[in-house]
Amino acid sequence: MTRQAFMARLREGLVGLPAQSQADILADYETHFAEGAAAGRSEAEVAAALGDPGRLARELRAEAGLKRWESERNASSAGAAVFAVLGLGAIDIMVLLPILMGVAGAIVGVSVAVIAVFIAGGAMFAAGPFGTFPGGAGAALLGGLGLMAGASSVGAVLTIVVIGLVNALVWYGRLHYRLLKPALEPQA
Repeated sequence: MTRQAFMARLREGLVGLPAQSQADILADYETHFAEGAAAGRSEAEVAAALGDPGRLARELRAEAGLKRWESERNASSAGAAVFAVLGLGAIDIMVLLPILMGVAGAIVGVSVAVIAVFIAGGAMFAAGPFGTFPGGAGAALLGGLGLMAGASSVGAVLTIVVIGLVNALVWYGRLHYRLLKPALEPQA
């Protein structure tokens, strides 16, 4: 593979990354080719040592998503990290996607239940002094506070579980992520 073909395929695979990240990555790989040429290696040898540019682009996109999750812990970066890890390979998608869909469904279900219990507790708390609840108004107020506190606690635990799951997915992605080696070392 020539330098131009390698760089074109790498550039195509990096579409969607920030322009500065793309420029830095492409400059880095241009340097690999330049140093390889200075060491007397052909473009085909350097390209072979670097590997498949499509796979490299997927790995670099995954690394960018994982770094974003490590620097900004929010829903958007979590989604980017999840999709970056899933993008590493079709086999991973075949294995992880059904598991992740089930886990995501359970998380959404528990989240909806937490919100519903919190709202029900708020309604009980607000209506307590005006209604005829068993145990009186005090029991209704305390019951409503209890429901809201319980829902808040379950929501906090759910948040911790979601962060842990995203971190576990990032760890899984790192296990499958192949670190890039310089192309200047001769292949055995």
